[in-house]
Amino acid sequence: MIVVMKTDATMVEISSVVKTLESMGYKPHPTRGAERTIIGVVDARQGADFSPLETAPGVEQVIPITKAYKLVSREFRPENTVVNVNGVAVGGDRFVVMAGPCAVENRDQVLTAARAVRDSGASILRGGAFKPRTSPYSFQGLGEEGLRILLAAKRETGLPVVTEVISPDLVPRVSEYADILQIGARNMQNYALLEAVGKIRKPVLLKRGMMSTVEELLMAAEYILSNGNQQVILCERGIRTFENATRNTLDISAVPVIKRNSHLPIIVDPSHAAGHTEFVIPLALAAVAAGADGLIVEVHPDPKTAWCDGVQSLSLDMFADMMDQVRSVAEAMGRSLHTVARTAP
Repeated sequence: MIVVMKTDATMVEISSVVKTLESMGYKPHPTRGAERTIIGVVDARQGADFSPLETAPGVEQVIPITKAYKLVSREFRPENTVVNVNGVAVGGDRFVVMAGPCAVENRDQVLTAARAVRDSGASILRGGAFKPRTSPYSFQGLGEEGLRILLAAKRETGLPVVTEVISPDLVPRVSEYADILQIGARNMQNYALLEAVGKIRKPVLLKRGMMSTVEELLMAAEYILSNGNQQVILCERGIRTFENATRNTLDISAVPVIKRNSHLPIIVDPSHAAGHTEFVIPLALAAVAAGADGLIVEVHPDPKTAWCDGVQSLSLDMFADMMDQVRSVAEAMGRSLHTVARTAP
């Protein structure tokens, strides 16, 4: 249930509604928009009588939230959420590109990639220090040494860092190094992990599960928001279907569907969806045209020697070419690229 306040509602009237809801045993969530304040109640009991609020001073209307997800829904917050990542706004007017190697292999590899993607227009560096892999014999990441390398790249290039966290006990450690904590597709319904990142005050990138619906993705995001963290970025990375021409099937329709149903920003991962470099750029351009707020792309200085996912990683030259095309499509959609200025080492 949400209480929509009038545009001229005073702070006294808003506070009065909040206190009334608290006296009824609820935890209200006031949200101040550009024109009015909305007060949400996510734990409203079935059959509860909120009619007295309809005539309270400053109240315009009381509306039930029909979605299973509450805090994530567009009904709860009509305006888009913009997640601030060290000065990079995800979900705002500008298009954001996160790029870098799938896995951190060594300092040279990461710094080379970081400098190149920044110079091509990326504004956030991606890189995996902890790698949950399908096979127990595959490279699992460098762990904390990888985090230290990402931090060094951040300090040299000025790019904020997004990296994956794979278990609740690693959340505090990864938070010391990363600017965005990524929840991978395999962990989308790891509820202990969702609650753990919900209790910190750092942006979270939540990837859609390989066989999950849009609603299940939004319900997973609800776990994070309900634990207090409002800084969530959603990611469509392709789902598993009967089609095997690509690694996954990119559900491009998820972008407008999520935009209609949720206020959270949504980015697209064309690398994991495609599984092959030749398909990454067309899928990236489709994501821009569909209205996504950004991309997360795998880029490697020498994909042929990559320790994992080299077949879907763009070379530095391919990434530069992609960014030229992304810039053109973004401008056609009325958006510009968010870039990061060079910083002194």
